Amino acid sequence: MIKYLGSKRTLIPAILDAVGEVEGAGAVIDLFSGTSRVGHALKAAGYRVLANDHNAYAATLARCYVQADAEDVLPDAERLIREFNALPGRAGWFTETYCVRSRFFMPGNGERIDAIREAIARKGLEADLEAVVLTSLMEAADRVDSTTGVQMAYLKRWAPRAANALELRVPAVLPRAAHGKGEAHQLDALDAARRLTADVAYLDPPYNQHAYLGNYHVWESLVRWDKPEVYGVACKRADCRERRSEFNSRPACADALRRVLASLQTDAVILSLSNEGYLARAELESMLEGLWGGRASVRVLAHDYKRYVGAQIGIHNPRGERVGRVSHLRNVEYLFIAQQCVEAEHTRSFARATGLRACTPD
Repeated sequence: MIKYLGSKRTLIPAILDAVGEVEGAGAVIDLFSGTSRVGHALKAAGYRVLANDHNAYAATLARCYVQADAEDVLPDAERLIREFNALPGRAGWFTETYCVRSRFFMPGNGERIDAIREAIARKGLEADLEAVVLTSLMEAADRVDSTTGVQMAYLKRWAPRAANALELRVPAVLPRAAHGKGEAHQLDALDAARRLTADVAYLDPPYNQHAYLGNYHVWESLVRWDKPEVYGVACKRADCRERRSEFNSRPACADALRRVLASLQTDAVILSLSNEGYLARAELESMLEGLWGGRASVRVLAHDYKRYVGAQIGIHNPRGERVGRVSHLRNVEYLFIAQQCVEAEHTRSFARATGLRACTPD
């Protein structure tokens, strides 16, 4: 899968364990799906996954890894990927924008991306199949880019991988899950929380001022293929200035999360958040304890992990010049697990009398 800030790769076993503890759970909402790494793992475990993300590139990844089923798309995807791999390059908007005006890719790979993306557009493919080949192209481009993992800037000197020839591969599309076909949605988080129904909701909201659209604007343009106006050294999409999320605002993020949590229609909520985020652990625990009319049992797991590669090598300006030093090399990812506690009313008076928290898990 593509390089991604905040990837939950190492947290997946704990997330799967937490979902597995919810009795009778068959369907899971992944409300901020990103690369769909979590949704893909949940689908592999047999759950029906309802993935959501408001960015087009993320919704495409979810359509590939959550909604598309191998038995429906793989034969055609394999044929198309062979066809696209044989295409010669042809310079166009992508090459001009991301190889000439900026230096995210070497021109030869940019020309291949242009030719393949235009060929995909001409095919008029069914949505799930198109998502699979677009994901293949996104991942192929990711393997030959020249960044530290985000697209706020490119490297001053070419990354060694940038010289490799772009090659499409068939994504790891899964068979249909035992609990039913998954879904991919492209909604605002609050709208998705109101519309989607499942047994469990997993939330991995943005946690600081850096919007994912700005971090991965190249993928957004590659998927939308709207050839937008761009600005700055990094050639960001013009709408990066307009499409803002409350979750990227320190003053607004807490209320935004409260509204989302209050709108969920599930029996359990699992939420992951970095200790570098706007919201503190105690504040998150308090929010979750208030769910289901205050009848919530909440526990917290802490997971230590290494910061993403860009943070490890220092702060760079849009020209790739180092302008700051590393402050720390490791973070803590908290996994909050909240379930409706049927015994909360019965034990509330006992808890008040003894000073213990009602329904405190073992």
